[in-house]
Amino acid sequence: MGRGDLHFITFSCYQRRPLLGTVRARNLFVRILQEVRTRHEFLLVGYVLMPEHVHLLMGEPRKLTPARALQVLKQRVSREMRRKRRRASEGQLRLKFPEPQGELKRFWQRRFYDFNVWSREKKKEKLEYMHANPVKRKLVKHPKDWPWSSFSFYASAEVGLIPIDAVD
Repeated sequence: MGRGDLHFITFSCYQRRPLLGTVRARNLFVRILQEVRTRHEFLLVGYVLMPEHVHLLMGEPRKLTPARALQVLKQRVSREMRRKRRRASEGQLRLKFPEPQGELKRFWQRRFYDFNVWSREKKKEKLEYMHANPVKRKLVKHPKDWPWSSFSFYASAEVGLIPIDAVD
C-alpha cells in the first residue's frame, strides 16, 4: 500500500540452497503465486524462478503491503513443499541421511530485496535482467526455453504458466 509503484523483489531459498531445483517445486510455486496474487489483488508484471531464488516484478496489493503479500506467498510455498515431501514418502522405506550442516530449519531466507520501479526504462531493465537469468546460469540456451518466467508473454504474448499483467 503506497504510491502504486511496481516493486522488483528478489528473495532466496534458505542458505541459497536449490530448493526450487525440481519441476515439481517450481510448478507448485507458480500455482501458489497465482492463488496469492488473485486473493490479495496485485499485478504481476514479470517473474523468474531459479533453483535457489525468485525475482518478481509486482504491483502493490490492494489491502496489504508488498512485504506482507510476500510473507503469505513464502509461508504457503514452504508449508506445501514440506507437506508434499512428507506425504510422498509415507509407506516407503526411508533412510535418513543427516544434512551436512544439520537439518534444514527453513525454506526461505528471512530477508528480501525490494527495489521500487518508477520508470518504463527501469521496468524494461529489470525484465531483461530477470529473463536473462536462466541463460546466464547456463540452465538453458535461450530465455524462451525456461518456462518458469514471464519471457513468453513479452516475446510472443503467450500466457505461459501464469498470466502476466501488461503495464506501461
